[in-house]
Amino acid sequence: MAVDAFISYSHADEAALGRLHKHLAMLQRDTLLNTWTDHAILPGTRLDGAISKTLEGSRLFLALVSPDYLASRYCYDVEFKRALELEAQGKLRIIPIILQPCDWQSSPLSTFLALPRDGKPVCDWTNENNAYLDVVTNLRRIIDDLGRPAPMTTPARPAAAGGRKLRVKQDFDAIQKAEFADDSFEAMRAYFAESCEELNGIGDSNLKAKFESMSATAFTCTVVNRAKRSGGEAHITVRNNKGQRHFGEISYLHERHASGNSANGSVRVEADDYSLYLSMDSFFGRDKEKRYSGKEAAEALWLDLAQRAGVEYE
Repeated sequence: MAVDAFISYSHADEAALGRLHKHLAMLQRDTLLNTWTDHAILPGTRLDGAISKTLEGSRLFLALVSPDYLASRYCYDVEFKRALELEAQGKLRIIPIILQPCDWQSSPLSTFLALPRDGKPVCDWTNENNAYLDVVTNLRRIIDDLGRPAPMTTPARPAAAGGRKLRVKQDFDAIQKAEFADDSFEAMRAYFAESCEELNGIGDSNLKAKFESMSATAFTCTVVNRAKRSGGEAHITVRNNKGQRHFGEISYLHERHASGNSANGSVRVEADDYSLYLSMDSFFGRDKEKRYSGKEAAEALWLDLAQRAGVEYE
């Protein structure tokens, strides 16, 4: 069932709204998302009533944040204020989408994880399509999360003395570990695809990257630095081993379209008494005690890939 999203925006940002709608097209075709803006209001309809009714029936509140949005009495003082009330009741999830640099971090918007990544304004991306792709990728994850059944509730525990937080020990079964590995692999796939697009969007003709999905459980990536006569080309193939733990739950090889019978290193699912996490083995030359999320593991592998091609990030 599609998730209903209320898009709150300033009319000064109509162009950005139109661009966002184009990037949301696949979510809408997949019947995962319905979007609503004030464009849907028919002439003669009372604005406040139509907006209030739609807002209260939505699951997501997408705020297109810009200087004009913050300055808008209706956007900020009416729509966003009501969204905060619904969010406090657990009825709505607020997602700020930062269009332009502005003082949003001094507002209640700063209490929510903003998109695109790290709250970097869309206009500051070398290729704005990469910014919108980051928004869509995360919206897809959020919609998937909203569609999952609510976890079984457990009896409320008394608060710890002095207001200290409780940590409850638990065991993780094979299904939970497998799902964590699958989710981590998909996060890595998305990170590499996005990083390739962003590198290609820089505008430097010497730098090229190519991402290829080999199957549901494997992808490969190449980075080329044409300014470097030798050693300016690097490859990686990453595989979800689906329980074949000889090379870890996720393995990688520094070759293009590599087979699954060898590896330069692996990413393993580990667990303590409280949570699941990833570790990267000694082939990678990093501390095995360090804990990674799927995105963090992907970032480590991407930075290594780029460095092997003679490209470094500051």
